[in-house]
Amino acid sequence: MPKMTNHRPEKGADYRWIDRQVLAYYDVNGTIINLHKYLGPIDQGPTGDATQPSYATQSEWNIQDILFMENRDRKYDTDVYVMRGYYSRSDNDFDLSQFGIFLQTGTIVMSFHYNDMIGRIGRKIMNGDVLELTHLKDDDVATVEGSLKRYYVVGDCSWAAEGFSVLWYPHIWRCKLTPLVDSQEYKDILNQIKVTNTAGPKGTNTATGTLGDLMSTYQNYININNSVVTQAEAEVPKSGYDVSKIFSYGSDKEGNTKRHPLTSDSVIETSDNSTLNSSDATFSPTTEQNPSGYLSGDGLAPNGLPVTAGVSFPLEPGQGDYHIRLDYLPNRMFRFNGQKWIKVEDVVRTKVGPGPISTTTVDGNDTLKNSFANNLNTMTIRHPHVNPDGSVTQNDTVIPSAQGLSKALRPKADY
Repeated sequence: MPKMTNHRPEKGADYRWIDRQVLAYYDVNGTIINLHKYLGPIDQGPTGDATQPSYATQSEWNIQDILFMENRDRKYDTDVYVMRGYYSRSDNDFDLSQFGIFLQTGTIVMSFHYNDMIGRIGRKIMNGDVLELTHLKDDDVATVEGSLKRYYVVGDCSWAAEGFSVLWYPHIWRCKLTPLVDSQEYKDILNQIKVTNTAGPKGTNTATGTLGDLMSTYQNYININNSVVTQAEAEVPKSGYDVSKIFSYGSDKEGNTKRHPLTSDSVIETSDNSTLNSSDATFSPTTEQNPSGYLSGDGLAPNGLPVTAGVSFPLEPGQGDYHIRLDYLPNRMFRFNGQKWIKVEDVVRTKVGPGPISTTTVDGNDTLKNSFANNLNTMTIRHPHVNPDGSVTQNDTVIPSAQGLSKALRPKADY
C-alpha cells in the first residue's frame, strides 16, 4: 500500500482545483492593475566603451552600464496589461525616531496570482516593471484637469509564504512596490502620458504637459537655488573681504603711526602745550597700516580719503595722496610718501556677477566665477557622416565648454 502524502512530483488535478479557487479570490477581491512591461535597456549603439556594450537583441536581462550596474535608458512595452492584485491597506505612520516628525509613505507589498500573471504577460513580474494602481487615482487635485494617476515601480519579488498550498506548490507571487519618481529610467512612460495643469480653478490658465512635468521637482529645486543665489549676491555684491569700514590711524611726515592726530575738535591740547609744532601735520595711513585680506583691494582709500585715477601719475602730488593707475591690469592703487609712489593694492574686488544659470556677464569681472564657473562659451566639433549614396557630409556639433564632471570624467575600461 503506497504511503499517504500531499506532495506529488507532478501538478495534478488537485493543484489545478486549488489554483482556480485562489484565482477566484483575486478576481473578486483584487484591485485592477495596469502593468507597463519592462522590455530592457534601449540599445545605445556602438559606444567604444566596454562597460556599455551594444546588444544584438533587446532583453530584460541586458545591462546598459556594467560598471555601475545601471539601466538608465529603459524601454517599455507600448501595450498595457490588465491584472488583479491584492494588498493590505494601512495608515501612514509618523516616524519619531529622527529629529522632528517624518511621514512614512510609499512602500506597498502586493501579491498576484502566479499562473494568471504568466498567462497575461508571459513572464513573472520583475524589477523595473511599472504598475498603475487605478484605485489610487485622485480626481480632485486642484491644479490638474481630470485625474492624477498613481504609478509604482516594482522592486524585489519572490514567492509569498501564504501562497503555498497543502500540496507544497506556490500560487501567489509577491512584489514590493515603491512610488514612481520622475527620473531618467521612466521617461518612456512619463513622457507619453499627457496631463493638463492649471494655476487657478479648473478650466482656466491651462497648460498641457506630461506626467513627468507634473511629478518632477527639478524646477522647484532650480527656483529655490536661484532665489538663494540672488539673495546672496544682494548681501555680498562683491568678492573678497570688505575692509572699507575699518578705521586706520594716520601717519606723520616720517611715516610713523600717529594715534592721536591733532584736529580742530581736540579739547585736550592747549596753547600752553610746549610739545606742539606749527609744522606738525597728519597724513594718510601708510601702506603697512592699511587693512588687508583675501581679495580686499577695492580701489578705495582708507578712512574715506579722496583718490584720483588716470593713466599716469599727477605732476605735483602731495604727501599721503592716493592715485589709481588705470593702465595696469588689474588697476593698481599707489600712495605718495613724499619721495616715491608706493604700491598699496591691486583693485581685484569685483562684482560677483550673475547667478549660475544666467546668460549674461558683468563688465570688468575677471573672477574665476565669471570666467570658469559661468563659462558660456561653446566649441564646434566637425565630424564626417557617410550618406546612403556614399557621399560624405561634414556635420557640426556645438557643445558647451562648461561640462559636468559626470560627463568629463567618464569611466574607461582597463584592458
